[in-house]
Amino acid sequence: MRRVVITGLGCLTPCGIGVEETWDAVVHGRSGTKPITAFDARACHSRVAGEIPDFRADDFLARREVQAFSRCLHFGFAAARMAWEDARVGDALDRDRVGVCLGSAVGAISRNISDGLTFDERGIERVHPMCPLQYPGSLPAEVAIALGLRGPTYAISTACTAGADAAGLALGLIAGGVLDAAIVGGSDAPIFPLLFHSFDRLQVVSRLNDPPARASRPFSRDRSGFVLSEGAGAVVLEAEEVARERGARVYAELAGFGANSDAHHHLHPAPDGRQGARAVEQALRHAGVRPAEIDYVNAHGTGTAKNDAVETSILKQALGEHAYRIPVSSSKSMLGHMIGAAAAVELILSTLSIHAGVVPPTINVVEPDPECDLDYVTEGARALAPRVVLSTSFGFGSRNAALVVRRYEAGGDRRGQPES
Repeated sequence: MRRVVITGLGCLTPCGIGVEETWDAVVHGRSGTKPITAFDARACHSRVAGEIPDFRADDFLARREVQAFSRCLHFGFAAARMAWEDARVGDALDRDRVGVCLGSAVGAISRNISDGLTFDERGIERVHPMCPLQYPGSLPAEVAIALGLRGPTYAISTACTAGADAAGLALGLIAGGVLDAAIVGGSDAPIFPLLFHSFDRLQVVSRLNDPPARASRPFSRDRSGFVLSEGAGAVVLEAEEVARERGARVYAELAGFGANSDAHHHLHPAPDGRQGARAVEQALRHAGVRPAEIDYVNAHGTGTAKNDAVETSILKQALGEHAYRIPVSSSKSMLGHMIGAAAAVELILSTLSIHAGVVPPTINVVEPDPECDLDYVTEGARALAPRVVLSTSFGFGSRNAALVVRRYEAGGDRRGQPES
């Protein structure tokens, strides 16, 4: 099986447009959570969110494409283009062997709703002719069309694990020789009235509105839910020998993936955390690393009461006593929860922690929760040179996923093999 490396990064988050702005904010513990401006949220208990400031879709797409597609596609397309440009591919890759695998949980629902209202109120003549193409597969298809990538294009819709699942699918295709490279990631634009009011009604979003920057409190005893955010993240994956042949800069190696289902509940994780631990264990075996070799965990860490406690249990089950000896942090304390984009952005942050030698903090841990008793890096960013990083993701519908990112060492051998 071929080794797979990460050669390009791109993202848009509530903390900034581009990897540099986002990374700087996360490392310095600056929150992107602010009062909602997209609509009047005064009727909601939660009135804060992670909106992307100053985003101009025209900077990435032609005007006719901006008008034709949803905000979710705008974000995902922009992140994919950033990652592709960061990889500096040029004409070095065979476009027949480059795929696109992008995830989303919400997709174009907001556009579907607005098109439906326009149809009811003003008739079909006022609906954009591209209305039928507001479907999950439009994002990877449009990226492939724009960049001339003729490999397979996949749309992954697995809620909060979508970005990790997209990376895991492409990892297998590249390692197995089906593809030489792929753009992978996720995008979501969930901040619109119907969805936000629905999340508010379910009581899963934070009600800590003042100050907004303190709303997301993963692993803190007084946490009250996640902060809903919009964003996108994308990475370029390549077979090691292909990247080496073209002289590509390599950020890290994507070494392992594991995924499964609790088959338990549409919103809540199984209390015992056993399937989540099995997903982590599967990712470790795939990467050929032992629990004691994990140097840092970029946690899912949503800030909901059940998820944070179960995730802590999952890490203890999968990593044993070593779980107490390694730093764990949740970037959602600053970025909020970008749903289908979250795992993709967290893969980027995991990669940068290796590349830059810094572990981001978890902010807003006001009072430690006895059930969450690991080292959550609450004192600010920590200088560290992690060799192996675990990134965990858990999603609606009982989904679990884990990725293992490893420092790239030319000529190194993977000790594990993907599970059948």
